[in-house]
Amino acid sequence: MSSPAKARRQPASTGSARETLQPVRIGLVAGEPIRLEGLRSIFDQPAASGHPPLVPVIGALEELIANPVLEFLVVDTNSAGRGLETLQAVRRARPDMRQIVIGPENDDEFIMDSVIAGARAYLDSAASPETVRMAIEIAVSGSIWAPRRLLSKLIDRLLGISRSAAQSAAPSLTDRERQVLELILLARSTREIAAQLGIEERTVKAHIGRLMHKTGAENRVELSIRALNQSLIPRKPARS
Repeated sequence: MSSPAKARRQPASTGSARETLQPVRIGLVAGEPIRLEGLRSIFDQPAASGHPPLVPVIGALEELIANPVLEFLVVDTNSAGRGLETLQAVRRARPDMRQIVIGPENDDEFIMDSVIAGARAYLDSAASPETVRMAIEIAVSGSIWAPRRLLSKLIDRLLGISRSAAQSAAPSLTDRERQVLELILLARSTREIAAQLGIEERTVKAHIGRLMHKTGAENRVELSIRALNQSLIPRKPARS
């Protein structure tokens, strides 16, 4: 049985570990004030253990896109007005920005189009605040949140795109672009790539932009599929 002294030390250790995590700022886009306030209230919950604090940022879409600190954007397409056009506009202006989308339920085509347009998470309007918060944390960690029934359809679509792209010659990458691409395939965030390579985040974003241009990819998911399909990263020999 643990002693009282040991039990008291454990919360202190957890707290100090959490303090080392830098907050992640999340932009919020919704056309209706009441829905915007509902999104903002999700961030009142404390961060789960091991997750960085999440800080909501409210502003016009153009302001959020122009904010270099923001890497994530929650878009409520039910009230944002332009729906998929909003997601595509964000993708064109900030291909590195990861979007968490709230949209219509049971519209499989719209969901897949949203993911291809840059969404790293998709939730329908009936999702609970706890589910939305969990999806945001998963997207921040570098993973994808989407209805399971659509994952195979999405992969088939992206593989179809990649097969046609593979017929052309593979693009030539610089050593730094290859390093960035390797870390993208490991689901590292822009901040994590910058820290590991010892470069600025804006430099990482510039490399990602060039990688997307060279491969014809429109988001990180498609970039990863094309990189694997075209063998842009050489396989390491197996250890004997």
